[in-house]
Amino acid sequence: MKPVALGPNKKLKGRSNSASWYKEIWKHRMTYTLLVPGLIWLILFAYLPMGGLSLAFKHYRANDGIWGSPWVGFENFKYVFRDPTFAQAVWKTLYINIIKLVITFPFPIIMALLLNELRMRKTKKLFQTVFTFPQFLSWIIVSGIVINVLSFDGLLNSALSLFGLPTINFLGSEKMFLPMLIMTDIWKSTGWGAIIFLAAISGIDQDQYESAQMDGASRLQQMFKITLPNILPTVTIMFILNVGGLMSAGFDQIFNLANAATQNASQVLDVYIYRITFQSSTDFSFSTAVSLFRSIVNMILLLAADRVAKLMGGDGLFR
Repeated sequence: MKPVALGPNKKLKGRSNSASWYKEIWKHRMTYTLLVPGLIWLILFAYLPMGGLSLAFKHYRANDGIWGSPWVGFENFKYVFRDPTFAQAVWKTLYINIIKLVITFPFPIIMALLLNELRMRKTKKLFQTVFTFPQFLSWIIVSGIVINVLSFDGLLNSALSLFGLPTINFLGSEKMFLPMLIMTDIWKSTGWGAIIFLAAISGIDQDQYESAQMDGASRLQQMFKITLPNILPTVTIMFILNVGGLMSAGFDQIFNLANAATQNASQVLDVYIYRITFQSSTDFSFSTAVSLFRSIVNMILLLAADRVAKLMGGDGLFR
């Protein structure tokens, strides 16, 4: 028997797959054209800047530029891990973010469930608009509001003085700094986060609610037996994404709300990177090494959370 030649068949099969792939793209060319601006933005601002990560392995010299600076290997990382302030910043970042995640994460879910129970559309839209509006305020504006309300001569302390009660140093207390972060974060982001869960709720089959009503289920039972189980995949994905950002404590919020009196409580990793880059002897290689370490840890946390979600029977981000 003569041996069967498989090479040409494989080539023909590969060419046919490529031809069908190109034909499919050309068929939906208008749809793909809409993706071009987003792809250009992604390449310019997300992928090309990754070349700057090479600074973490170099001794940066302004005269030589990024590409001309000499390589030093992992020397910058050795200095990073020897710095006690770095270890404190990592611990403070994880401490603040874990507490914020545990406390603030359920609020958008609860708000979405409550808004979903409102049957008056105008009232529902009004509440949704009111609760979403703070998301469009920058942290500079939010910090200005907080200072006007909580400072020594602010609204709250003025009210306390009016009733003969002692004033409280809200902005200058390290113990009050974390609760202030949590409260402002809840106030600013809860309404915006609820939109995602409301969108998930809107996709639930209404026949399930009608069947439950026929069986005599109350509104509360429908919420726990139908609504929550159906939005659980969305809750899982949002939780995984939040875990993937545990090493990023929200620089804008902390930088604008912190002051000299709360410096120790606000020394998170983002603020640490800012200070070693702009407020001390400038060392871009050192700060890039810290940023790269933070990104790697965030990626590990993201993959770990995704794996745990799958082991618990949920849906993850990656197949």
